[in-house]
Amino acid sequence: MSLADWGFKPALPMSDEQFELWQALVEVRIGITVTPSRRSFLETSLTTRMREIGLDDYEVFYEKLMSGPAGSTEWMILTDRLTVQETSFFRHVSSYNLVEEHLRKLVAEPERRSINLWSAGCSTGEEAYSLAMLSDSLLTSNAHRHEIFFGVTATDISLPTLMKARQGVYADRKVMAIPEHYRQRYFQHLDNQREWKIVDVIRKRVAFSQLNLMELEKAPFADMDIIFCQNVLIYFRRFRKRDVVTQLANRLAVGGVMVLGLGEVVDWSHPQLERIEYPDTLAFRRVC
Repeated sequence: MSLADWGFKPALPMSDEQFELWQALVEVRIGITVTPSRRSFLETSLTTRMREIGLDDYEVFYEKLMSGPAGSTEWMILTDRLTVQETSFFRHVSSYNLVEEHLRKLVAEPERRSINLWSAGCSTGEEAYSLAMLSDSLLTSNAHRHEIFFGVTATDISLPTLMKARQGVYADRKVMAIPEHYRQRYFQHLDNQREWKIVDVIRKRVAFSQLNLMELEKAPFADMDIIFCQNVLIYFRRFRKRDVVTQLANRLAVGGVMVLGLGEVVDWSHPQLERIEYPDTLAFRRVC
């Protein structure tokens, strides 16, 4: 029995010319490079959406995306399909260990009154909430520093993904993997017994906003104490990665720390930043 007999239709084949056209559009709009090895992923993603809206021609769909407000809405939906959204709480432990060490230094500063963190490419919120839980835990364990305010700015290109993140509801498999003391303190077990919700004291510390990393020059952010950007730049071309990381670096406060995905950026430097030597982690500190 074929896939079609089961109701599954294969993705529509794409000509080389069509692939190059869509490849260029995706890279210009969201920075992601669709290599030939990921051609089938592009075909499947486009075909799935096309069938949902009753189209079976790549060129017709392309024209639809170029057509004013309706095209903008359609592009938003398609972007959600094309961007990688798999993440987890406290993903890459060594990076969070570095963040914790830096937070301790900030909390110890006598004149410190606020701590500003940015999760750039927050996906469904696990990274942003992890930063918020870590910050809250450190501040509440230092009773005399309750006057310090902290907030996490969380940005992503996908509006549907941001909607999920704002809800702060996660399945058992996501929550059970985090340290128990975080789970007991910062999650509420929902009645269905298979989902957990981030408690309000943490949710209120995180502000979610849509932002395309290709348009960082428009971002009204500055003087960030911590910028966390991991597993976002994987499919960007080298020159685009450098542009994005430079834009992020320019938004660090003096003494601020930027944590990137290990191996995501190579041969990059910034005159105001120094590399932080820390095990299994790629991070930089702004020194002036």
